[in-house]
Amino acid sequence: MITRSPALLQRHDEAEPLALPPAWQAQLAGAIRDPAELCRRLGLDPAWRPGAEAGHGLFEVRVPEAFLARMRPGDPTDPLLRQVLPLGEELLPTPGYVADPLEEAAHTPARGLIHKYRGRVLLITSPACAVNCRYCFRRHFPYAENAPSRAQWESSLDHLRRDPTIVEAILSGGDPLAASDRQLAWLVERLAAIPHLRRLRIHTRLPVVIPDRIDAALLDWLGSTRLQKVVVVHINHAQEIDDAVIDASARLKAAGVTLLNQSVLLRGINDSVDALAELSERLFEAGVLPYYLHVLDPVAGAAHFDVPDDQARELVAGLREVLPGFLMPKLVREIPGEGSKTPL
Repeated sequence: MITRSPALLQRHDEAEPLALPPAWQAQLAGAIRDPAELCRRLGLDPAWRPGAEAGHGLFEVRVPEAFLARMRPGDPTDPLLRQVLPLGEELLPTPGYVADPLEEAAHTPARGLIHKYRGRVLLITSPACAVNCRYCFRRHFPYAENAPSRAQWESSLDHLRRDPTIVEAILSGGDPLAASDRQLAWLVERLAAIPHLRRLRIHTRLPVVIPDRIDAALLDWLGSTRLQKVVVVHINHAQEIDDAVIDASARLKAAGVTLLNQSVLLRGINDSVDALAELSERLFEAGVLPYYLHVLDPVAGAAHFDVPDDQARELVAGLREVLPGFLMPKLVREIPGEGSKTPL
């Protein structure tokens, strides 16, 4: 009888064993990408399937198993499901809702680089996401035109090297942590070699939807950089935070990372004082501070998530009555051409 180590694969024509991919990459590859399967796995009424398939045609479904496991079967109003389930409403044109609501195309001086605000630049580090959120402001972003090779990255890095006013590099996407640790370590090493850079900020959903992403390989390159490290996770509802997310957050904090959260105010998901207060409390239990509460960016296909500004202000006023100040997120809107987020 022949036995093999579960951690290795051996091909008969090679002497050297092949290492299995990291657990998080297997989970990423195994994410649900079929709206019919998503509906079936959650036991949804078949009436939801036509709208799910229609919306999927515009922006594909992608849901990791670890995120699916936190949803309530048979409940189409589940706040996690509503973030990822396509609906027929996405096909309805809505005045003012456009493909590039933040006009990022006008602020791209080099491939994969967005420079909108003084002192910081954003690098499109990976075109991939672990989960496709239906309200994403980049759901129509031309990633194929902004996915640099290493040689093209050097051109983008030259932009940072030439401008001593830039003190912060922001890794975004897609999701930057969908890139390999080898690629990320290479990029962060070059960023750290730019003398005037002080901070590395990473905007990511992966520690939430696939907590196994925060593994030893990631912590090695992230923990060893000289740059101050900030990770901004994206959590909209307290139900997203389970023990695995809390453990992943603890590993990041142990590596010297400051953890912040940004949310989007979404109709039918977190548009109540109770939901927002529970989210802030649960974030703090996980070692994460609330940072921004964004009103919806008017991206085509997402109008059904909109919460009017007056209602948003009322919610935040109610939130102040039940939360201490350090757990209050800032209610903001991003307006193209402005030098920063605009408080509401």
